[in-house]
Amino acid sequence: MKYLASAALMAATFAAAPAFAADDSVTYRVEIHGGWDRVVVGGGKDTGATYGVGLGIDIPVGSMAFIGFEADADLSTTKECVTGVFFVGDRLCEKAGRDLAAVARAGVNVGSGIKLYVLGGYANARIKDSYTGTSPLIPSFKVSDNGNGWRIGTGTEVKLGKSAYTKIEYRYSNYEAGYERHQVIAGLGLGL
Repeated sequence: MKYLASAALMAATFAAAPAFAADDSVTYRVEIHGGWDRVVVGGGKDTGATYGVGLGIDIPVGSMAFIGFEADADLSTTKECVTGVFFVGDRLCEKAGRDLAAVARAGVNVGSGIKLYVLGGYANARIKDSYTGTSPLIPSFKVSDNGNGWRIGTGTEVKLGKSAYTKIEYRYSNYEAGYERHQVIAGLGLGL
């Protein structure tokens, strides 16, 4: 339900975009990003890399502030495996799957082409489990599960030239069943 509400809010924002088209300070953003990903599941922790894409819009509020909306789709290399779970040589792995988010941003312009912002919204992540057995008593299997949750974060965005920008961002996401993650990402994008 939270996902549908966030998607509806995002759709309404982009549907209303033509009303902002006459204002040159409204910015539509497309970016690639990647960085550090630390996943915590049920007390276990593992670190890997995350990478993905983002789409967004920033709308000015007065001369110094802005609000915005962003949708992100990310993947992760974070994976942890243990052997000898039930039998000698068997292997159980847990891997972070895709990570989706729809967030709102609010911030201020603090200098020539520099933005500071905070963000918050909905997140949904997938965890994949696989077991490779060595005995017919417990066959090999693969399962995955999705978890709903929320994301908060903060970042800095710096304009490069006329339309490009770079950013660095910290994100914390909390999902269901004791699943959470910390991420520090860097991004490169275009503001149109």
